[in-house]
Amino acid sequence: MDRLVQTLVDAVSVGGLYALTALGIGLIFGVMRLINFAHGELIMIAGYAVLLMFDMPVGLVVIGALAASVLLALAIERAAFRPIRTADPPTLLISSFAVSFFLQKTMILFVGSRPKGVDFLPDLARQVEIAGIRLQLLQIVTIVVSAILLVGLSWFLRTTRLGLEMRAAAENFAMAQVLGVRANRVIATAFAISAVLAAVVACLFVAQTGLVQPRMGLQLVVIAFVGTVIGGLGSLPGAALGGFLVGATTILLQTLLPPDLRVFREAFVFVAVALVLLLRPQGIIPARGLKERI
Repeated sequence: MDRLVQTLVDAVSVGGLYALTALGIGLIFGVMRLINFAHGELIMIAGYAVLLMFDMPVGLVVIGALAASVLLALAIERAAFRPIRTADPPTLLISSFAVSFFLQKTMILFVGSRPKGVDFLPDLARQVEIAGIRLQLLQIVTIVVSAILLVGLSWFLRTTRLGLEMRAAAENFAMAQVLGVRANRVIATAFAISAVLAAVVACLFVAQTGLVQPRMGLQLVVIAFVGTVIGGLGSLPGAALGGFLVGATTILLQTLLPPDLRVFREAFVFVAVALVLLLRPQGIIPARGLKERI
């Protein structure tokens, strides 16, 4: 029983991280029709901000990670994506790859490619007892933080004026602009929110692994993007659900598969992805309405 509960907690914890990552990707795609693979570098820069400031109080470290990620996201939007905003989706996709590789190689040039250890939030490594079952505090915190952010973002999009403008832009950007929605503000806000999600993912990921490296966001983004496709491109609930399912499935397969087959865990995940897309190519929660390119 203890092992089953621990496995489920592991799955929910990892699934929450992938859900937050997928939500950051889905948010930009919904508003701008851009699959932003440079989202991984927002996670990376926040991780290095943690490394740089980890001797400071935890609150300042988190604020520094948030600031670094948001500033980089706004700079990317302004310098790389705004000038080509009206380009077709393949051009935007290639641009996101170019930005991602440029930031990775630049970071490698300055700090090297070797992983660096950082003992961030060591107090969360201890175990706590809940209903007679011992669980790692970090996993519980990850689940709680992920749930709070998902609920908070849902509230923001449904109740605030800016959130409603972002939803309108995701449904039909051209019509939203006619009705007075300002493109620059909506897109910059979407990038800033995705950067906040990336910074939170980075803090939790660094606390779990104790490592920072220039490619630390790459695997998270690739798996999260798969989750976004499964959930439904352009659908934020779908992105969150798809990211969660893919992340949770990887942990469950790691536990349930025989030892000889665990090395093929990702293969089983992608087979499952292929089956889902064959049966439901529009995703689990397809986006509503026709979305117009900016």
